[in-house]
Amino acid sequence: MPYARLLTQPEIDQALQALPEWRREGEAIVRTLRCPTFRDAIVLVDRVADAAEAADHHPDIEIVWRRVTFRLTTKASGGLTEKDMAMAAEIEGLAGVAAP
Repeated sequence: MPYARLLTQPEIDQALQALPEWRREGEAIVRTLRCPTFRDAIVLVDRVADAAEAADHHPDIEIVWRRVTFRLTTKASGGLTEKDMAMAAEIEGLAGVAAP
């Protein structure tokens, strides 16, 4: 399987304009969501896990009580690709369902 093309800095900047809650940290983008309850946090993670499996693109996930942090990077490519931006958008949609 070929590696995904790394995004240029202008492409990253443009993509993050559409994902204002995400921030860049080195070669990753990161978003922390606060859910109403711990159970809601687990439901969100479960939904994201299903989406990640379907996309074959898996975020690093940290759960601390009601806070869930997602970190995306395309490890095989060594940085940010369109796959990361697409998964971030997918997480945003799922978060709207689980964490209003």
